[in-house]
Amino acid sequence: MKLGLQLGYWGSGPPPDAADKVDEAERLGFDSVWTAEAYGSDALTPLAWLGPRTSRLRLGTALCQISARTPTAMGMAALTMDHLSGGRFVLGLGVSGPQVVEGWYGQPFPRPLARTREYVSVVRKVLQREAPVTSEGPHYPLPFSGAEGTGLGKPLKPIVHPLRPDLPIVLGAEGLKNVSLTAEIADGWLPIFYAPAHDEEYRKALAEGFSRPGARRTAEDFEVIATATIMVSDDIERAADTLRPYLALYIGGMGAREVNFHFEVFARMGFEEAARRIQDLYLEGHKDEAAAAVPTALVEATALIGPPDKIRHDLEAWKESLVTTLLVGGGVEQMRLMAELLA
Repeated sequence: MKLGLQLGYWGSGPPPDAADKVDEAERLGFDSVWTAEAYGSDALTPLAWLGPRTSRLRLGTALCQISARTPTAMGMAALTMDHLSGGRFVLGLGVSGPQVVEGWYGQPFPRPLARTREYVSVVRKVLQREAPVTSEGPHYPLPFSGAEGTGLGKPLKPIVHPLRPDLPIVLGAEGLKNVSLTAEIADGWLPIFYAPAHDEEYRKALAEGFSRPGARRTAEDFEVIATATIMVSDDIERAADTLRPYLALYIGGMGAREVNFHFEVFARMGFEEAARRIQDLYLEGHKDEAAAAVPTALVEATALIGPPDKIRHDLEAWKESLVTTLLVGGGVEQMRLMAELLA
C-alpha cells in the first residue's frame, strides 16, 4: 500500500504548513499529494503552486467538482497540469451535492451518474485529441445547439498536444451505484469515508462495474485511494474528540436532510441511529451537541486514532483491504509515523 498526502481544501485562508508537508512527503517517499475544493479555495491552483517543490510526487485533485467547469475546460486544465508536472498529474472528479451544485454553481444537480458518465467521456476526448470534440449528450452538448444560441458553434480540437492521452481519471463516489460506475469508466476510486470493515460491500460494487462491457480497468490495475485521518494520542477519547466536529459537519451539515451522501455512507456502516441524531442536532443549530453525539466507534471506523501501538494494530485492516494508496490527513509527525509503519 502506497502513501499519499491529503492537503484537502483551505479553511479561512491558506494553511501555513502546506509547503512543509509537501517537502516532507517528498523526503519520506510518499507516492502522491492531493488537494480538494468545496466553495472556497479551488483544487488546481494550490497544486500548481506547490507542485514545483516536488520532483517525483504524483499531483492529484481529490477532487475537482464537475459543476465548477465545463468538461472541455477541465480537459484543458488537465492537459496543462500534466505538461507542467512532467506527466505526474492525476485528475480526480466528483459531483459534490445539490446544495453546492445548485446554490454555488447555479447548475442543476439531478442525474449525477448520467452527468458523470457524459462529463468523463468529453474530458477523455479532449485528452486523446484524436478528432474535434463533439458530444450528443443532453448535459454537455458540443457544439451547443440550443435555440438561444447563434448556431455558429464549431467542433474544435485542443491546440495543445497531450503529454499522456491516457492521463488517469479517478472518481469520488459514495453511493454503491456510483462506485460501480467508477469501476466501469475510471482508473481509480476516491472514497471520502472508507471503512475497512465494510471492504466486502465495496468489492461487490466495484466487481459489478468491472463486469460491464467496455469496462476500462480490472480489479488488478484499478486504484483505490482512500483518506484516513491520523490522530496520535495515549487518550483515545481525546483523539476522537478532535475529529468529532469534522464528522458531525459532514454527517449533519454537508447536505440537506433530504440528500446527504455522507450521512448515507455512515448509515450503511450500521450507524444510522447515531447519524440521524447527529443530523437532527446539527440542522437545529446545536453543533457542539452534534459533535458530542458522534460515537467513538464511528470515528474509529474511518480514522486511525490512539497510541502508536493501537494505530499499528488497526492499520492491518487497511493493509488487507482493497485500498492501494492511503492518503494521510494530519501533520508532519503523523506523516512520519505512517511512513515508519508502512516502511
